Amino acid sequence: MSTDPSAALAPPLSATDGLTGRQHVLALVAILLSVAMATLDTAIANTALPTIATSLRVSEAQVIWVVNAYQLAMVALLLPFAASGEILGHRRVFAAGTLLFTVASLACGLAGSLTALVAARILQGLGGAAIMSVNMTLIRVVFPASRLGRGAGMNALVVGLAFTVGPTVASAVLAVASWHWLFLINVPVGVVAVWFAARALPHTERHGHGFDRLAALLCAGLFGCAVLGFESLSHGGAGMPVGVEWTVAATCGALLWRRQAGHPAPMLPVDLFRSPAFSLSALTAICAFAAQSFGFVALPFLLQATLGYSAVATGLLMTPWPAVVALMAPIAGPLADRHPPGLLGGIGLVIFGVGLGALARLPAHAAVIDIAWRTAVCGAGFGFFQAPNLRALMGSVPARRSGSASGVVATSRLLGQTLGAGLVALCFHLGAAVAPALALWLGCAFALAGSAASVLRLLPALR
Repeated sequence: MSTDPSAALAPPLSATDGLTGRQHVLALVAILLSVAMATLDTAIANTALPTIATSLRVSEAQVIWVVNAYQLAMVALLLPFAASGEILGHRRVFAAGTLLFTVASLACGLAGSLTALVAARILQGLGGAAIMSVNMTLIRVVFPASRLGRGAGMNALVVGLAFTVGPTVASAVLAVASWHWLFLINVPVGVVAVWFAARALPHTERHGHGFDRLAALLCAGLFGCAVLGFESLSHGGAGMPVGVEWTVAATCGALLWRRQAGHPAPMLPVDLFRSPAFSLSALTAICAFAAQSFGFVALPFLLQATLGYSAVATGLLMTPWPAVVALMAPIAGPLADRHPPGLLGGIGLVIFGVGLGALARLPAHAAVIDIAWRTAVCGAGFGFFQAPNLRALMGSVPARRSGSASGVVATSRLLGQTLGAGLVALCFHLGAAVAPALALWLGCAFALAGSAASVLRLLPALR
């Protein structure tokens, strides 16, 4: 890291005005390695829950906190970390988050009880929030404006690949070692990412205003309690606790709004949402990730409970979805540098909706090819949407506010995923037999709603 104190206050750099070719490569590798870790960790943890429950002798209801603790920490702190990046520097927040994630992964791997594992997962969530809150800001810094879509495409490619290989990696590790190694494999990767980040990530502009700790607590309360309340409701929780959680969330939101009124860079970036293009891009992301969550959660139930496929076969049949997302990302990214992201995103989400609708209409004795082409269509549509929408979100705000925009990117994704998964759970309360198909139809509706929001960005009055 640079020892020049003036470097910390240097203007934003890009690949064309401050980085050598070698630094550009090392910086990009550091960003993508950290993003891959945070994404892959979610996929492998979900796959290993039954094994962890058996090993630690806990119930399925208890072991789900291995996932919930990570997600709640992430969603509660994404925006506070994004705000801290604009004050302390995005490089520092990213490197510290990667280091914390690496140390927490070691703690997860050494955990001998559920309490210790959940505590370590909360720390992992803190590190993951720091990484994901600023990663798109750093992509914007490393890539010049004319190639931002390409950078967004590479980010989407890594996320897609991580989701694709996650269950396979988890299965392979569990076949030869204990579940602890699912977390320990992050340690060497994290060390490399921290090393590259310290050597190559550029300094970014730092704002002079201080960090509002009370606003950070209110922001965490707003999103953490809102998500916790929705998850409780979707899993049949009692009305009183859900009402309390949502009341706390609403109170925190109102106090946060009042406290940061007139702030030059509010933690809850209401100033950015005054731009129709930014608001529509965020809405598009929430709808799209909710639709994706509908599919990912409901499809295994449809394939196993309704169509009679085994768990292994289900995993293989779902593989075309994230695999095609990964293939489409580097194609859609450069296209977004030349064509309107609103149009590309709208087309992609229509294709995605068609794929989900086709899955909902699977015949009772569907062959492998019938399922595979439908999941591939879903992947093609989602992959065609993702990179252009990322570019639109990051490109619609001033460079000095890119940190907050990056936080909104990650928050929109998590909110959409939480909304989709919760509504799938509600579908099952209506009846297990009809729930998978109903959830897929709802996913189709969300995808088409996202397409409409995306296309609205083409209107001159809303640009």
